[in-house]
Amino acid sequence: MSSAEPVRRVRARGGELLLTFAILAALLAALLPVVRVVEPGWWLVAALALSAMVLAAGYTARLYRLPAVAVTLIEVGVWVVFMTLVFLRDTALLWVIPTLDTFRAVPLLVEAAMEEITVGSAPLEPTLSLAFVVVGSMGLLTIIVDHVVVTARMPLLASVGIVAVSLIPAIAAPSEVDVIGFVFLAVTILFLLRSETRSREKPVEREAERTAGVPATALGIGAIAIVVAVVATPVLPQPGVRAGSGLGPGPGIDATLALGDDLRRPQETEVLRVRTNAPSVPYLRATTLSSFDGGVWEPDRSQTVSLQSERAFGVVDSDEDIRIGEYTAKVDVVNLDSQWAPVPYPAVGITGLGGGLWGAVPYNHTVATSGGSTQGQSYEVAYNVPRPSLEQVRAAVSVGSQVRDETTQLPEDIPPIIGELAVQMTADATTDYDRLTALQRWFRGTDFSYSLEAPVEDDFDGSGAEAVARFLDVRQGYCIHFASAFALMARTLHMPSRIVVGYLPGTPTTDSIDGQPVFSVSSSQLHAWPEVFFDGIGWIPFEPTSGLGVPTTFSSELTLPGQTTDPDASTPQSGPTPTARGDQAEIDLEEQRQNASGASAQDALDPLPILGVVAAVVVLLALPFLIRELRRRQQDAAARSGDAAAAWQSVQEAAIDVGIPAPASETPRAFAGRLVAEHGVSASDMNTVLLAIERASYSRAGTRSYWMGDAAADAAASVRTSLLASVPPSRRILALLAPRSLVIRPGSVYAASAPVRAR
Repeated sequence: MSSAEPVRRVRARGGELLLTFAILAALLAALLPVVRVVEPGWWLVAALALSAMVLAAGYTARLYRLPAVAVTLIEVGVWVVFMTLVFLRDTALLWVIPTLDTFRAVPLLVEAAMEEITVGSAPLEPTLSLAFVVVGSMGLLTIIVDHVVVTARMPLLASVGIVAVSLIPAIAAPSEVDVIGFVFLAVTILFLLRSETRSREKPVEREAERTAGVPATALGIGAIAIVVAVVATPVLPQPGVRAGSGLGPGPGIDATLALGDDLRRPQETEVLRVRTNAPSVPYLRATTLSSFDGGVWEPDRSQTVSLQSERAFGVVDSDEDIRIGEYTAKVDVVNLDSQWAPVPYPAVGITGLGGGLWGAVPYNHTVATSGGSTQGQSYEVAYNVPRPSLEQVRAAVSVGSQVRDETTQLPEDIPPIIGELAVQMTADATTDYDRLTALQRWFRGTDFSYSLEAPVEDDFDGSGAEAVARFLDVRQGYCIHFASAFALMARTLHMPSRIVVGYLPGTPTTDSIDGQPVFSVSSSQLHAWPEVFFDGIGWIPFEPTSGLGVPTTFSSELTLPGQTTDPDASTPQSGPTPTARGDQAEIDLEEQRQNASGASAQDALDPLPILGVVAAVVVLLALPFLIRELRRRQQDAAARSGDAAAAWQSVQEAAIDVGIPAPASETPRAFAGRLVAEHGVSASDMNTVLLAIERASYSRAGTRSYWMGDAAADAAASVRTSLLASVPPSRRILALLAPRSLVIRPGSVYAASAPVRAR
């Protein structure tokens, strides 16, 4: 060996390490854009940790000159242990050894994740199943890229795959170009290509590995294509994002009740931010629909009045004995292009709107423009909420001379099932309010369920009379079907009704302005609900949609504390107060503050998975040592019982562990002489082990010499200690934690050469 050979090998090892870091950096650049599709959380740390562990395992295995197949198998083993420990430890043996229950749980997690991706909207909540798929895919991608780059020496192919993966989030959740992220990705790709070039050894030395990597390369191409197809296709947004106002880019409000496509679209965008001084966050209405011709609900065409006019919002339709809650709400438009400005009901004043001819509709207390848009607007709304008692609303009748005729009209050919079910479900009620609450309870009961897919599958995805009749038969649909059915059934009971299109109150954020929590309203919270008019009270909203919001209820005067006239003292509900899911009591803003704080704490990094990752690293590092130690003890026990071959084999394996070749072509005496001459092993101890193996091999007594078993075992232990002491500390630690003898047997082709020795 020439004097330059060790230097060349050390440089090659440094090049391999640099290449490993380059691969990790490129994978990180491809992973970061995923936060557009999945909310950032502990999964990000887990994915990066898994990639680092896989690459570290591959690098370590290559130090021992293991074949490419063995390297890949070791990396797969690391992937299995990590995924089992972090996600499936409850089904595993000792937290890391997969069982049949572990394998049964994997398809369930993947299926749940695919369903969340298909029906969800970006950014998705990082559930356990979704994190399992993302982290697992990242680990598999790491194995593929590592093999394609280091073994097959095809970094350009791997770079194409990395770029393709990084583009998935941009396709799934379109947004402004992330210049910094793009530059980071480009730099890491160039770094990867440069590092691979610097890590190359002589072509002759790489020829075998290249040949072995050809089928793996083909497999890598196919696997990357599968990852792209499985992950990207379900989350791709549907083409043709429709803006309801047609005034320009950005989501809008479709007032024709054709909301199914908008609700089913995976892409989700924040449209508004709201805060209020009211005890609960209100629904935000855009417009009302009163006219129904049997096929389509039409938006009200009332003329707007200038916001500067005293008649802009008219008056609240409540009698003097009805308590009124006076509140304000601040609305900041984040991304909404609409001719209607979402406002609480009933709005009595608004300030801050600009950029167009804005006006109010006194009849329904909505705000619209004839030449502008809500995009970028920030405005404050004053609204006065009627809060009657239960006794007052039961005493009121659902009629009124001031309501328009279109709120009571029904088409002549309305399907009989609508009226028949209305009468049947309200047969036991004695007041108009009780009839409506009976309908509300029926819709929200177990007979009905919320579904975005059933209307499409059963061909009733609309709000016409025939679609309502079909919905009442199938009893699955979304807000449009519930609102249309409720409004039509109310009309068959001779009650004025209409439908409102607007937004649910949103979800709390961690922000607070002037002591008021800020709520975020997303495009997926576009909603429709019915209203019914009561004489002396006004229009009362109801929430029949199953599984969404809180049903309308009122408190009895007898239960109001102190019989106060303060409308905030008892907060009876005059309208639905929606929550994420389920029938719950009204949530006031103080509780929302607590929920927001709790949500912020939950969004913080969960330490348990990190501890699990640390534990996984410790277990992974300790396993080879424990296995080797168990094997050594077995060899010592066999040697003491007279098995000289066990003592000799333990010496050979100790030599392989510290990087000393143990070729099959070398005789035991030559091997022993080399250990004594070159590695400082005691000649006496080495001769004892050598004499034992020679006598066992050539004497007539056979392979066992019980009379010298203890001496051979003690001498073998002394030789092993000397071999460990003869190498630098770094090689000694590596020999203990990652013994090569576990995968390289004495006399094999891989035992004939030593790895790059630490200097």
